[in-house]
Amino acid sequence: MRATVFAHVAIPAVLIALSGALTATAAEYPIKPIRLIVGFAPGGGTDTTARAIAAKLTDLLGQQIIIDNRAGAAGNIATEMVAKATPDGYTLLMGTIAALAINPSLYTTKLPFDSIKDFAPIVQAVDSTNILSLHPSVAVGSVKELIALAKAKSLNYGSSGVGGTGHLAGELFNTMAGVKMTHIPYKGGGPAMIELVGGQVQLVFATAASAVPQIKGGKIKGIAVTTAKRAALMPDLPTISEAGLPGFDANNWYGVLAPAKTPRPIINRLNSEITKALAMPDVKKFLFNQGLDPAPGTPEQFGAYIKSEMTKWAKVVKASGAKAN
Repeated sequence: MRATVFAHVAIPAVLIALSGALTATAAEYPIKPIRLIVGFAPGGGTDTTARAIAAKLTDLLGQQIIIDNRAGAAGNIATEMVAKATPDGYTLLMGTIAALAINPSLYTTKLPFDSIKDFAPIVQAVDSTNILSLHPSVAVGSVKELIALAKAKSLNYGSSGVGGTGHLAGELFNTMAGVKMTHIPYKGGGPAMIELVGGQVQLVFATAASAVPQIKGGKIKGIAVTTAKRAALMPDLPTISEAGLPGFDANNWYGVLAPAKTPRPIINRLNSEITKALAMPDVKKFLFNQGLDPAPGTPEQFGAYIKSEMTKWAKVVKASGAKAN
């Protein structure tokens, strides 16, 4: 009888002790360096965004933020690592639209993580627009004219590869405009841009970083941006939505996440400090030059956005028939 009574008393005591330990840990956080996992090689938009944030976060948190590049499988390797990491705030993910919102529908085999259940969203970091870029030989100057031409003759568009935002932006365009432009995948955005400049492909939904120098040099022409709002780097370019396809939005976003069950006080602290970092003038200027627009909000807003993006791109992937193994 005594053992039974003791058990009833001891179990809540253990739970209280564990709760107290978690609270103390969150209050002291961080007490050691933090790893920010990036699923792509150094130099790309995901990596540069992570490094811009990490440089400021190191000062704001008083601990070093270590960038850990784990490239491969369109971000899946890095995403799985964080999904399975200890939920203590010391392993974070620079998540991408590709890994979190597109790959679950694109890959024919089940991914080793769940984009919703396995993560605690912290904050969306940036919006990244693509620019609808045409070779000068394509005799159109607007989205409406491009749609009319695509209905009258066969057009092709290049991209950085199957399942990337440049590819699926084109498939979304096909669906919404009622056209069928032919997709030509390349092994990266660089080769696709080279082929566009050379006239081997007629258009590319190119990243701003790769398109803007070529547009300014007169080698290609940009007629619209893919995001719901205009890009700060090219404010005179209309959105595809306002230029002829209402509701069109293909946003190549990045954001920071932690493993599920990370204590809420840690999530709140990180959200607050990352938001401060993104508002700093030098960070905003650096991101602006990369064609990236800061877009922070609450953890709840970011989580809801990921869910909506998964639903949206699943439909586009299904309609296009795109698959990755």
